[in-house]
Amino acid sequence: MRIAATIAFLASLQLATSVAAAELQSAPVELREVELTYSAEAVIEAVRQSTVSAQIQGRIVDIRFDVGDTVKQGDVIVRIDERQVGQAAAASAAQVGEAQAALANARAQYERTQQLLAQKFVSQAALDRAESEYRAAQARVTALLAGAAAAATEKSFATVVAPYSGVVAARHVEVGEMATPGKPLMTGFDPSTLRVVASVPATQIGAVRAIGRARIEVPSLGKWLDVKSMTVVPTADPRTQTTRVRLDLPEDVRGIYPGVYARAHFVTGKAPRLLVPRAAVFHRSELTAVYVIGADGQAQLRQIRLGAAGDESAVEVLAGLRRGERVALEPMKAGMQTPVTPVGGAR
Repeated sequence: MRIAATIAFLASLQLATSVAAAELQSAPVELREVELTYSAEAVIEAVRQSTVSAQIQGRIVDIRFDVGDTVKQGDVIVRIDERQVGQAAAASAAQVGEAQAALANARAQYERTQQLLAQKFVSQAALDRAESEYRAAQARVTALLAGAAAAATEKSFATVVAPYSGVVAARHVEVGEMATPGKPLMTGFDPSTLRVVASVPATQIGAVRAIGRARIEVPSLGKWLDVKSMTVVPTADPRTQTTRVRLDLPEDVRGIYPGVYARAHFVTGKAPRLLVPRAAVFHRSELTAVYVIGADGQAQLRQIRLGAAGDESAVEVLAGLRRGERVALEPMKAGMQTPVTPVGGAR
């Protein structure tokens, strides 16, 4: 009785395992023509990134944004105490008023002298002197107007605005600190103008330039990005014999910032390669493996060796799999339903 019950239990367990394996989502190992690429380490940087600095001296009285905040072009980001520059602007305006009054008086005196000369009551020398005083008054008004405009411009520097829309990357001051001309206040960048910069060896730059296509991988986010345009900088580093390549990213990219590590995959040609879905591959310590669905419906663990070719959905497999075999797309689920008994392996 016990032996019969045990046999029945094992048979039901095997049937349940087979049914579970059959329910696993799977995909075939395919031989497809893929683009061959050369991969280079790269870093993301902003095309427009700048540090806004103070242009006048004064105490900082207001800071309206902090690191990570989004600002629009023209938004006030920092205010500096404007009393000192305001007093200078008021003094300049008063001097302009005084000079304009003197100019009006000199003009009237010049016109009266012209009338007296016509009536032979004054000499030509008197007219020349009146004209000279009138011209001098005009010049003084012009000079003081320029000075008043400069004072007004300097006063406007007390209100620091964002030169373009973007994100605050760093704040260099606190409220109450003294600002001086040239002192950094905030650093920001435009997230809609990002690019990737990679250093490519001289031996590969010819192939990279000939095809002119690439894709960007951001490992930290698991993202693959298309490149809008590519520029090969026409200079090389004499020490490393590498050339910088700039890859402009689309404007709608979100979630990445300057300084993030990336990989640039430059297209260098095409060739047939054996591919396995990336979702089927899992890594455990030094083991790289997949679960292969056998003819009996059982999922079996198999070690594989991967290559460099592929894209965001599939990767090249060099050893451990054959064309037409099916692999489980949910390796964690397959591992929970199947005893871990490695079969075969990469050679």
